[in-house]
Amino acid sequence: MPREATGVHGVCDAYVDDYARLNPLAATEFGILGHDDRLPDLSPDGHEARAGLARSALADMAATAPVDEGERIAKAVFSERLEVDVDLHEAGLPAASLNMIASPAQDIRYAFDLMPTETAEDWAVIAKRLARVPETLAGYRAALSASADKGVVSAARQVRRTLEQCQTWSAAGSFFTKLAASAEGIPAVDGALRADLDAGVRAAREAYAELAAFLRDDLAPKTGDEDAVGEDLYALWSRKFIGAKMDLRDAYEWGWAEFGRIEAELTEVAGRIRPGASPAEAAEVLDADPRYRVGSKAAFQAWMQELSERALADLRGKHFDIPDELMRLDCRIAPPGGGLGAYYTNPADDFSRPGTMWWSLPADKQEFSIWREASTVYHEGVPGHHLQIGTAVATPTLNRFQRLLCFIDGHGEGWALYAERLMREFGYLDDGYLLGMLNKNIFRAARVIVDIGLHLKLEIPAGSRFHEGQRWTPELAQEFLRTRTLTDKARAVDEIDRYLGWPGQAPSYKLGERLWLSMREEIKARHGSGFNLRDFHMRALRSGPAGLETMRDVLVIT
Repeated sequence: MPREATGVHGVCDAYVDDYARLNPLAATEFGILGHDDRLPDLSPDGHEARAGLARSALADMAATAPVDEGERIAKAVFSERLEVDVDLHEAGLPAASLNMIASPAQDIRYAFDLMPTETAEDWAVIAKRLARVPETLAGYRAALSASADKGVVSAARQVRRTLEQCQTWSAAGSFFTKLAASAEGIPAVDGALRADLDAGVRAAREAYAELAAFLRDDLAPKTGDEDAVGEDLYALWSRKFIGAKMDLRDAYEWGWAEFGRIEAELTEVAGRIRPGASPAEAAEVLDADPRYRVGSKAAFQAWMQELSERALADLRGKHFDIPDELMRLDCRIAPPGGGLGAYYTNPADDFSRPGTMWWSLPADKQEFSIWREASTVYHEGVPGHHLQIGTAVATPTLNRFQRLLCFIDGHGEGWALYAERLMREFGYLDDGYLLGMLNKNIFRAARVIVDIGLHLKLEIPAGSRFHEGQRWTPELAQEFLRTRTLTDKARAVDEIDRYLGWPGQAPSYKLGERLWLSMREEIKARHGSGFNLRDFHMRALRSGPAGLETMRDVLVIT
């Protein structure tokens, strides 16, 4: 029986306990301990159970009066998050979730990256979870089939990309085989436990092969080639990722203006690297510069670990209050099969699992230009996600929903993009690394344009110097990234497929950064010479995550 919830924080804490029970994948992702041996029910009944929990918790919260400012904020954040979750469920979207980056097909595989592997007891837990993969994926197939019968189905592009991933993970010698092989040398991982692990690997691989066959033979014939979700569904997804109702056409226009501003600065910096050079020509100069190159994946991993640790040491006590628990940040190369790029995973509730930066690198490359990537280390590490998320986990005045389970992309990705800008302000980016940061920044502005433009089928405006008057297509979007940012073809294809399968998420970076910057300037204007940047940052980080509407209320109005 769940414990009785009392007060706003009590309702939030009880919800975390119940949700972790119903969704052990989320529990593993967010560092909520005690659920790693299980997997969620992904059948239609499982989705209805999680929606029922959200409805019940919302009713409990509506009947609970906050007793102080902290509870008022917590109630607003909790209610906003669960209301959009219920709306998504009623639209049939979680049960139909299938895309190439963030759906159950990937979540199940990625969960094993986050599980401890030091002892025989750890491996016994992994063996139990592996054994449950077939049942969970069977429920997932049932939900996808039922959703498709109702006309709620992902586009063919997403089915094709996910099918390729499933084939990668089901192959001999792939992730699951290597996972179990890494138990060699652990004392007591032998006999019955070794047999359980080997059986679990076979079961997981066969389950992913079965999912691949289902996607190819059953779901693909029910899909269409229309990638755009349309304005109504896009607005719902945007609420999920932004935490606010957004004027989408205004955001599209702002994205173009921001793109133009960054493009001009990118050209200016390119000219400092080589007089008269375009950004693409400056990139060639930097790619050939041995100061900005590493020669292997191991060297890349060592570079990002060293850069992360230096930032932690330099920023602690000077620009931020960083507790001891956050002074460890693990940097790893991600297993193959997922999309390209970097991502961060949370520390455990008790910090027994540290925050981790993962980087998925192309399998066929061994040399890498690091000038493009330094700002991403700061984005994923410190002062970005690791500082932001870790500070929330370490703040005892927040409830467990705020500390562990609540991540809103507009708030979190917006902060991490703002953190890249901070490192420029703090003097950490020479012109080479600055060109890389500006390219990432123009890339995020392009996301606002392309993501909204594709899903709403908007017209490319006059003055854009790019197919003016035409409406966005995936092919035009790929061309835009390749020709107007420093993005290679493989990454451009990957990115556009991501936007089409995850509507509304990509613009959250720049739209969130926009609010962080405007809040800073508003508070700075209010306090004048009494404004303290470090105090502003720490107050913001210790307030925990919030949707963009609530965030401004927390930091500016109060």
